[in-house]
Amino acid sequence: MKHHGHSHAGIDPSIVSHERGLWAVKWSFVILGLTALFQVFVVIASHSVALLADTIHNIGDAATAIPLGIAFMFARLKPSKRFTYGYGRVEDLAGVAVVLTILFSAIVAGYQAINRFIHPMQVGHLWAVMVASVMGFLGNEAVAIFRIKVGKQINSAALIADGYHARTDGWTSLAVLFGALGVHFGYPLADPIIGLVITVAILFIVWDSAKEVFTRMLDGVDPHILDEIEHAIHHVDGVKKVSSIRARWIGHKLHVQAGIEVGPDLSLGKAHEIAEKAEEQLEHHLPNLGNAVVNVDPEGHSH
Repeated sequence: MKHHGHSHAGIDPSIVSHERGLWAVKWSFVILGLTALFQVFVVIASHSVALLADTIHNIGDAATAIPLGIAFMFARLKPSKRFTYGYGRVEDLAGVAVVLTILFSAIVAGYQAINRFIHPMQVGHLWAVMVASVMGFLGNEAVAIFRIKVGKQINSAALIADGYHARTDGWTSLAVLFGALGVHFGYPLADPIIGLVITVAILFIVWDSAKEVFTRMLDGVDPHILDEIEHAIHHVDGVKKVSSIRARWIGHKLHVQAGIEVGPDLSLGKAHEIAEKAEEQLEHHLPNLGNAVVNVDPEGHSH
């Protein structure tokens, strides 16, 4: 016997989530855009390849706001007959676009740093480079706080991954400061060396972000979420056993299918009531629940 989850009347909380997501993305774009613009002027004046690597990275990070913004706008669309689960998967595709954007910025930064070893160039306006470095750090840290906080609130893997990327990018921005100090104290190669260090840091970000995003795309979930689902269902009187649990993320909504066993002598109505209570417990324990389907079988008859 199958009991299908039902939606409740009122405003879907996911709409609020999407609005929060768009808010974070817009402000990230503005802050990083202004940071990168300031750095561009300093790069032109100073010829610092370390700052160039950092600026490329900041421009790439700002550009990630574009696919994320598109994803959140798609997620606001209602499900259709063709897309019955809605358009949440666009957010996962946006995560892939973010990873590819970061990878591209790493390749460009690495190329420029290696090229500077082959063709050395004097770095000037060191104080301006140092100021641009600190600006890059502060801009990225502000964006990281926005993205990670909101990403966790709405369970968006793409937004969280991009937030941690911005945080690490803040520290790489600060590395430019050490490159400038190295040049100041008579070590001109400090600048391209820091450029390469930033490139390596970006590649680590690519790897971590890719693992997170592709896990979501392959319907992977954190095992503790399954434990939370089982714990929630066991709160319901009449549930003899939780026979199966399946869960997957679509965008930042968790879709759950669970199988439970009840006493074989219960009426159809009573079994249905237990299934409804199981759903209510799932809604209570999982704030990002999209849809819950509870299958009910007599004890010993689950498959």
